[in-house]
Amino acid sequence: MPPPPPVPGPAAPGDDRLTDLRTLGEQLPRFIRLVHALKSSPSAEGRDRAALTLLFPLERVGPLRQSALAELVHADPSTVSRHVAALIEQGLVRRVADETDGRASRLVVTDAGRRAMAQVRAEREAHLARATAGWTAADLGTLARLFGRLLDDLSASLPAEPHTVPVDASPREKS
Repeated sequence: MPPPPPVPGPAAPGDDRLTDLRTLGEQLPRFIRLVHALKSSPSAEGRDRAALTLLFPLERVGPLRQSALAELVHADPSTVSRHVAALIEQGLVRRVADETDGRASRLVVTDAGRRAMAQVRAEREAHLARATAGWTAADLGTLARLFGRLLDDLSASLPAEPHTVPVDASPREKS
């Protein structure tokens, strides 16, 4: 059995790895600003995209308490509370009794919420299709694979305590 590949160490000055890490470090804040700009624009139905993004982890993971949802998406509980209130008001999410604690409730995506998710997904895919129209299928596949890997590794490197995670961190969506 061959030995495992070496694990890259820290980058050193003059190393191509350091140059690439610096470039990536400059690109990530730009990417985050673009994501925030997209999230702050209303959806085709005039709904708040930031609130709609909470539907995806709720659908993927299943019914959650609001506090667990905030932890899952690494967001401030007051921000999640505001978004959840909007989602409930629009009929996209409903509260159900928590089977383990009757005093608590869990959030469940409604049929209207699933339709809103499908609309957001279609809008997102159309936007990405326009942005990558000049890309080869191989380039797009490579980006998708490597970006997923980066997101997984960044998620794994987050502090274990939710209260130490920056408020503006965004959830990873598999949709």
